[in-house]
Amino acid sequence: MRASRAVVLAGLLLAPLPATAQVSVTFVDPERYTDAESRFGSGLTLRVTLAEIRRLFTELGDRVLRPGESLAITVLDIDLAGYERPGLAGPGGLRIVSDVGPPRFRLRYVLKERGRTVLSADETVSDINFLSRYARSLGGSAFTYERELIRDWLQTRIAGRRPPRG
Repeated sequence: MRASRAVVLAGLLLAPLPATAQVSVTFVDPERYTDAESRFGSGLTLRVTLAEIRRLFTELGDRVLRPGESLAITVLDIDLAGYERPGLAGPGGLRIVSDVGPPRFRLRYVLKERGRTVLSADETVSDINFLSRYARSLGGSAFTYERELIRDWLQTRIAGRRPPRG
């Protein structure tokens, strides 16, 4: 019995592991971003926002990348959906979301497959129709619109390998 367990365990340990997708995210001068932190002291800090945006890019990116692919994203600017409303902030801050304030990311990215660049660009990612498109996603959590924008961008641009227009 022990011998058979040892053989199975050895087989599992020696079996080739599937190549894993990898997403790296770098933030350039985040303190200069358009809107990535509460300017009135009652909302999310820059550190929290950056951690969540990094998590969204890596978690959602890992879902669309194929084995052997890697994606390096450099975030040049963040403008969260909506705008802060001073004087009406609760413990988590108050952000008014309307169609005049879509989420926006300015990115530089490189998609590689087995070390070979297959797609790279500088791009501003936004969706002026975000309220109607992402109404299905209203979960009440912070970064709902940003999550959906990132998910759609990764699916279209990275999984679909479609370079930006123009």
